[in-house]
Amino acid sequence: MDALTQLALDPKYHDILAILKGVRNGIVYGAKVRFPHALVMTFLFKSGPLDAKIRGIFRATKQHAQNLGTFAFIYKSLLYIQKKLNGGKAADYHNFVAGVIGGYYVFGENNNINQQIVLYLFSRVIMALVKLPVKRQVIDAPQHTYPVFAAVVWGLVMWLFNKEADTLQPSLRASMVYIYKDSDNWNSLRNLFWHNK
Repeated sequence: MDALTQLALDPKYHDILAILKGVRNGIVYGAKVRFPHALVMTFLFKSGPLDAKIRGIFRATKQHAQNLGTFAFIYKSLLYIQKKLNGGKAADYHNFVAGVIGGYYVFGENNNINQQIVLYLFSRVIMALVKLPVKRQVIDAPQHTYPVFAAVVWGLVMWLFNKEADTLQPSLRASMVYIYKDSDNWNSLRNLFWHNK
């Protein structure tokens, strides 16, 4: 085993190296997720010169990757610090504290990338919280709740779209205009089936 491998596998450096690997993984994951999404959404829905589209794709990819890498650094560093201050023992609340601080610092700016990430997390967190009472056997698993949940969500979004569309997130609103409003208008077979407008 060479010296660098020994260093990498030495347990006394584990926590520090875990921070670095978390940064690396945040950056890689952010780029893997955002690049194809930005590429597809840009070429499907944005107009403008090609160079502006490419710059936009790379700007969005960089921001997403940088945000996840920065969050991983803050989160894992704060876990490490809290553990050290707590006599080398991790506590359950450490994750929450590190997440709150990292979330505020990294995702506190209200922009499109942060909104998408936070809303994605919010929906997953709510679903997980709804499952907790069943998992902990506080209540029995309710039957047939998902169809009701889906129906209410779709009913609410369609009502909002038709009555208060300006409150919806812009990309959601744009996709709904494309599907539900643009489909009301055509003046030839060409823009009835082959092209939207």
